[in-house]
Amino acid sequence: MKYRCLILDHDDTAVKSTPDIHYPSFVEALRVLRPDMKPLKLGEFVRYCFNPGFYGLCKDILKFSEEEQQYQYDIWKRHTKSKVPGFYPGFADLVKKYKESGGIICVVSHSESPQIIRDYMLNCGLSPDLIFGWELEEEQRKPNPYPILEIMRRFSLENRNILVVDDSKPGLDMARSCNIEFAGAGWSHVIPEIKDYMKANSDHYFPTVDSLERFIFST
Repeated sequence: MKYRCLILDHDDTAVKSTPDIHYPSFVEALRVLRPDMKPLKLGEFVRYCFNPGFYGLCKDILKFSEEEQQYQYDIWKRHTKSKVPGFYPGFADLVKKYKESGGIICVVSHSESPQIIRDYMLNCGLSPDLIFGWELEEEQRKPNPYPILEIMRRFSLENRNILVVDDSKPGLDMARSCNIEFAGAGWSHVIPEIKDYMKANSDHYFPTVDSLERFIFST
């Protein structure tokens, strides 16, 4: 294999969760927290999550107080616990094949570890080797470099041993901060400007899961 370790995003890279879980939960929260605000459309929500990222949307754009952030978080938790997203076609097979070949699977996500483990166990029959989720402190979440640096330390990896796979700018920024190769998960992109940005800035861009798998296992 080209890489000893894959660092995978979860939402909209491994699982299709934004349209069915994250967006509806956020709309529900906004109805209470910002009742006079025009509801965000799905495309607008995706754009904000792409840049400045979900945390930036809450903190800098909507200026949620700590109490409001907690309210939104509680609604989101209810949605994530009650709905199990499916993996994109072929993604579970890629993960299982990579693990069987001796690879290390790490997940760096803005979802939480218990839900990520649940999704992997149900879809892949295994748990990632290491997870860095939303439950961590802000400075330990992507786009901060902490997850990559900790993965490199724990598994004695060098930069060239790792590939980051993500559909979002925070994942790209995290990879760039550590000089790690980045693969854009293009199978989830439907907004032209996001697709164009990721194509232009990724080291590798894959429109399908199959094309990513062929690349990873090519010699």
